[in-house]
Amino acid sequence: MNSSPFPRTIFGVLTLATLTALGPTVGPLSAQGLKLAAGDVGLGIGDVPRLDGLRLNFRDGELQRVRGINATLWDPYSDAYGGSVRGIALGLPLTGARDIEGVAIGVGVSADRDLSGIGVGVLGMGSGGELSGIMVGGLGMGAGDGMSGIMIGGLGAGSGGDVSGILLGGVGAGASGHVRGFMLGGVGGGAGQGLSGIGIGGIGVGTGGDAKGLLIGGLGVGAEGDITGVAIGGVGVGAGGEIKGLAIGGMGVGARAMTGVSIGLGFGAQDINALILAPAYFKAIEDGTMRGVSVSAFNRTMGRQNGLTIGILNIADELHGVQVGLINIAKNKARYRVMPFVNWN
Repeated sequence: MNSSPFPRTIFGVLTLATLTALGPTVGPLSAQGLKLAAGDVGLGIGDVPRLDGLRLNFRDGELQRVRGINATLWDPYSDAYGGSVRGIALGLPLTGARDIEGVAIGVGVSADRDLSGIGVGVLGMGSGGELSGIMVGGLGMGAGDGMSGIMIGGLGAGSGGDVSGILLGGVGAGASGHVRGFMLGGVGGGAGQGLSGIGIGGIGVGTGGDAKGLLIGGLGVGAEGDITGVAIGGVGVGAGGEIKGLAIGGMGVGARAMTGVSIGLGFGAQDINALILAPAYFKAIEDGTMRGVSVSAFNRTMGRQNGLTIGILNIADELHGVQVGLINIAKNKARYRVMPFVNWN
């Protein structure tokens, strides 16, 4: 006995009506994935270009914008860093986008341009532009343009631009631009254009520009320009310009000019207006001027001495001050050319 076609007809009509009603909400399954959303709000599975909500994908190639959570298994295709994520970028294990704003977590995290907010990369993280906020890279981190906030790299942290805030690297920390804030490198720290704040390097810390603040290097501290503040180097401290403040170098301190206090086994500069404590050797280099006080076994002023030298042997090309020592020599037409104990002019 044949069944009536009426029930099947009703079923077909209801099915068609249901699919029609769901049309705006359930998108078609395509190469871009499945979009279960009202407009852009909802769930996206696969390479859905735009979504406000939860988006799950293996590897992004068509991403334009996600506001919410973007979870991926791998970083984007090399030619597909064109989208932005605002909210949470989750890498299982890797994730990335053109710009990420919010929270980024994964074994590896990358941004083609900028990454701001909170970032944790178990192995590492990086951006072609700027990193800003609080960022932690298990092995290391880097930014092509600059960094601001708190940046921690297990092995190293580096920036192709300026850094403002705190920069920590287990082995090294540095920037090709200016570092303003606190920089610590387990082995060393460096700033290409200048350092303002506190710089500490297990072996050394240095800058290609001026340094202002507190600098501590296990072996040495150096600046191509001026150093203003306090500089402490286990072996030595050096500046291509002037040191203004306190400089302590285990073996010695050297600069073009010195104003303040210098403590080290030896010392050398051209223009000096300071208190120098150099047990082994003091030298005001050729055409230099010495103002202040130097206490050293051997004081040699290859220029004009207007201050006081105290030592075993004191020699000045032009003495216009006082020498106190076992032997005191003034090469100019002073009152006495050679004197024991005290000489003056």
